[in-house]
Amino acid sequence: MARVLLVDDDPAILRLLEVNFRLEGFGVDAASHGEEALAIATATPPDVVVLDLMMPGMDGRELCQRLRDAAETASVPIVFLTARGRDETPQVDRTVVVAKPFDTVELIATVRSLLETGAP
Repeated sequence: MARVLLVDDDPAILRLLEVNFRLEGFGVDAASHGEEALAIATATPPDVVVLDLMMPGMDGRELCQRLRDAAETASVPIVFLTARGRDETPQVDRTVVVAKPFDTVELIATVRSLLETGAP
């Protein structure tokens, strides 16, 4: 079973993602902020991270960089969720950008594609 780490500071979005990914057969870890996500990811590296770009404290950019700097998570694919335009998101290897509002079916298909191909 593939494990996904979901990271979003909005509890409603986080719960929506958790429910939908579980229904699709994923193992799910969830975090509401960057520090919590980093601790989870380094202790039990996920197969993919779905990450809100704009969060208080450690934002998605910093979390992405810290995940890339850690040996355990350096190659884990990351899906950025953002209300901003694609031009304002970091251009990092093995990342995909999904605009908010998003369609959960399409998001899950994007995650499955990343897991199958290993590339965005």
